[in-house]
Amino acid sequence: MNNKITQLTRRNIFDYIQVEKFWWSGRLEETDFLSRMYDLERLPSSDSRFDNAAGDIWQHRINNPNDWDDNWIFNDSRFNLLYCDDSNFLNFLCEMIHPIVRIDQSEVNRLLQIFNENLKEDNYEIVEKTKISGRPIFVGRLKITGKESLQNKGSDLKRILNAEYVTQQINLMESSIDNSPHISIGLAKELIETCCKSIFEDKKISYDKNWDLPKLMKETTKLLKLTPEDIPNETKASSSIKQILGSLSSVVQGIGEIRNEYGSGHGKDGKFKGLQPRHAKLAVGASTTLAIYLLETHEIRK
Repeated sequence: MNNKITQLTRRNIFDYIQVEKFWWSGRLEETDFLSRMYDLERLPSSDSRFDNAAGDIWQHRINNPNDWDDNWIFNDSRFNLLYCDDSNFLNFLCEMIHPIVRIDQSEVNRLLQIFNENLKEDNYEIVEKTKISGRPIFVGRLKITGKESLQNKGSDLKRILNAEYVTQQINLMESSIDNSPHISIGLAKELIETCCKSIFEDKKISYDKNWDLPKLMKETTKLLKLTPEDIPNETKASSSIKQILGSLSSVVQGIGEIRNEYGSGHGKDGKFKGLQPRHAKLAVGASTTLAIYLLETHEIRK
């Protein structure tokens, strides 16, 4: 496991939580909070009288609440918060400030400040992803600055493209939908371009730099053997698969045209009116789904 969020950062966050006396499970019972992330009935019990973690947590934190320290969770090896995967650690922090868990907005704001002040040392951050009933829901991600955006990273991006990077771009595009839909649309097109070119380069096969997006996509599907002609007729549901694959070029062409007319990357006159966030959501949704599909197919082919 190659974590980037260090043990020191994690301990600092836990120390702040304890010093400022934040209750980590918010308004939920500890078992209810943990059940949002873990299957407690499949985790082992530390008490021989019980079959699983659900039983011993109930016994020592609800039935006899003084058996364990209030902040036992930070050192319990079953949850392994000091050493678990970065994504699991970030998910735990995001759950702490989820509106179902914590209703005091001042607490949410302070915890978010604590998290981000410490996470920035490891180039991570927690940001708002969406809303539920007007309250923010957060997601953790690698920190993205303007100079690290797709427009400016050039050839280096094609060299380092990986699943982690795709996740960053999805988060960046999603965070721009409401306030800057033209940026989301521009990034949607560029993500597909970068994805396709990286596949060619990883296979050490040259491509024509003058190809437009539809041509680049067409050649990428050929390279990955994703064209309708590559699906044998005897394959189950072959007609449906062929129909989906045949529509890929239409999706890509549509995203390219939207970007050219409404996205970032082209100067606009003073009367320009951009599309609405719902249109950006369509472009982002299509491009991210397609990018992940291409990368996963590429990995399988490898």
